[in-house]
Amino acid sequence: MRLNKFKIVLFVFTTVFFNLIVLAQPNLKTKVSIKDNQFYINEELTYKGRFWEGNKIEGLLMNSRMVQGIFDDLNPETVDVFKYPDTQKWDANRNTNEFIANMAEWHKHGLLAFSLNLQGGGPFGYKNHNWINSTFDEKGNLRPEYMARLEKVLNKADDLGMVVILGYFYFRQDEDLEDESAVLNATDNITAWILQKGYKNILIEINNECNGPYDHTILTQSRVHELIQRVKKMSNNKLLVTTSYGGGIIPQENVLKVSDFILIHGNGVHEPSGITNMVEKAKNVAGFSNQPILFTEDDHFDFDADQYNFKAAIESYASWGYFDFRLDGEGFEDGYQSVPIDWGINSPRKKAFFKKLKEITGF
Repeated sequence: MRLNKFKIVLFVFTTVFFNLIVLAQPNLKTKVSIKDNQFYINEELTYKGRFWEGNKIEGLLMNSRMVQGIFDDLNPETVDVFKYPDTQKWDANRNTNEFIANMAEWHKHGLLAFSLNLQGGGPFGYKNHNWINSTFDEKGNLRPEYMARLEKVLNKADDLGMVVILGYFYFRQDEDLEDESAVLNATDNITAWILQKGYKNILIEINNECNGPYDHTILTQSRVHELIQRVKKMSNNKLLVTTSYGGGIIPQENVLKVSDFILIHGNGVHEPSGITNMVEKAKNVAGFSNQPILFTEDDHFDFDADQYNFKAAIESYASWGYFDFRLDGEGFEDGYQSVPIDWGINSPRKKAFFKKLKEITGF
């Protein structure tokens, strides 16, 4: 009888272990890592050996804000706001498929990373007009249709050797999580999924601009370090984790002490000297320990000027992120955040950025 029980236990253990192996992606090939203040992809410095106008580029991670790659609106009363001009209807799968179809072109110009958010971003400014765009339901469970789209994007990024800066939460969508327990549940569920799948090309951003108007206090700047620590502990420090701050805001000590890298935004910083000052101030915050600094959102361009934000970031040895936001009425072809989105390099502003990016990175 004891032998039979042992066989049953052994069978169950073997089955569970086998299933975990099967669920993991066997052909994943891209791994991001950090050594000192530099990024590595597959143990090799990014942009290895590259200098531009006397500035070191190797070890940086140039990126673009592409947060709506798995966007949907689950509110039938508002979804028509996002309809495509050619079909007069919204299609979440089309959005993701067109996103994926353009990723190789971004990479050819030297883009090694992009931000993708599980609760999107402001598709029309920063007010929420009742649309619902969230990978999590009100309890923090993962929505299968979102996860299917996310997996397609992550697989393509892995295939191209690209890094995904994956944001878990976004203000004015976090309010649909019913309480703090739901936030914790969501954090645990998506982290467990990443670990189970075996992705190593992900940098985790707990939430976009933790100083923003979040409903749940654990997502605010005074407590968000708890979630950073939670993910790091859950992954045994295998996942690289941080959060971000709004335009011009300097990270606080509680976050810097536990973060693997630093995310800041250049929105509202109208003079390139302001970008330089932000980097210097971040380095002087208690808790800074030579982590790499990334701007992942900056809506200032002027790439042909003598000085501009992108250049100022590089001169401070900080990575820079392009944020192309379309204001209402500018046209379908403009912007990478206002839904519906043409994910191609097709507007004058996009072309100017990718041209400059290619020049700087030497791709």
